[in-house]
Amino acid sequence: MTGEVTRRTTVATALLLATMAVVACTTVGVSSTRYLGVPQFAPTDPNTVEILRHEPRRNVIRLGEVFLEPSGHPSVAMMEQALRVEAGKLGANAAVLVYDKFRRVGTVVQGPWWSRSAYPVYGRRIVAVAIRYK
Repeated sequence: MTGEVTRRTTVATALLLATMAVVACTTVGVSSTRYLGVPQFAPTDPNTVEILRHEPRRNVIRLGEVFLEPSGHPSVAMMEQALRVEAGKLGANAAVLVYDKFRRVGTVVQGPWWSRSAYPVYGRRIVAVAIRYK
């Protein structure tokens, strides 16, 4: 009986460590830039920030830009929450996605000096404009 309990505990621990390793390798780097000359607003609740694919037809104030650089394979919900939190810090009611592409971020060089190989490294970059409704 104790052998079976020990085996189950070992399997559960291995699954937990594997899950933690996958989650630890997944991050979303977030930063923002506030536009000059725009009034500052109090931070908004991230749960109320909308994520839009197109700019709304009603009048808005553009507050700044939010930049996301995910690494690993974060879920869509994880990236959207990071976007909502950062846009909320600017006082935004919504964030309009304007750029979502993979781009070359560097090069990895491997091998000795007489026989080197170079491989490009690509990263994803997402840009959204934080807006506030008038």
